[in-house]
Amino acid sequence: MRWLERLLGRGETPDGDVAAKMAAATAAVERGDHPAALALWGPLAHAGIGRAQNNIGACFAEGLGVQRDPALALRWLNLSAEGGDPVGQRNLAALHFKGEGVAQSDAEAMRLYRLAAEQGDAPAQDMLSWMLLEGGNAGDRAEALRWAQAAAEAGIATSMTRLGMMHHDALGVERDADAAAQWWQRGMAAGDPDSEAMLGAATLLGQGVPADATRALALLLAAESKGSPLAAPFIKAARATVSPAETAP
Repeated sequence: MRWLERLLGRGETPDGDVAAKMAAATAAVERGDHPAALALWGPLAHAGIGRAQNNIGACFAEGLGVQRDPALALRWLNLSAEGGDPVGQRNLAALHFKGEGVAQSDAEAMRLYRLAAEQGDAPAQDMLSWMLLEGGNAGDRAEALRWAQAAAEAGIATSMTRLGMMHHDALGVERDADAAAQWWQRGMAAGDPDSEAMLGAATLLGQGVPADATRALALLLAAESKGSPLAAPFIKAARATVSPAETAP
């Protein structure tokens, strides 16, 4: 879960006592003791520690150690976001995006994701990239590309997949089948089944990688088994291309 995160992050230098308490709270979460973590976060949150405020908001949002309460989640995440904590900004953005405890607003979600992204929060960069690309405005594609690249370099697999799509479909960048395949290879290695599906399709068609129907089918079936909806449209064609001898056990 990306709601609950450690205090130490981009540019943060808490004093030793705060860091020790946050570390103890993290240890409590890791052993499943959310009430103990909340007891540690509470005084820190009331003292204005943004990451502690975020984590309390996250617990109310998800019902971790407390009864789920969207209103209290919103209150704590607002405090965290207003204090400049990027994780609080990102999680508050998620509430606005989903309309949980607050009126749904893509515009407010995007504003908050951008604030977090500008502080180097990779999941926010990924989500901002997705929202900009889904908006369909050609003027947003260059920014979508920039944030996807930042998130991908930080290890976010879904941004690697998106970069592959953008290079394949010439969205904000010239069409480049080789670059698309390279990004899908990276996304697959990072664990995104959608990248595996798209690499399978590219392998079937020989786009950016050598055509190999047998390997393509293996990639597509693996991606489908991991939940990617992108694999199914290509599996029938891959099966038809592979000879019965190649698919025999």
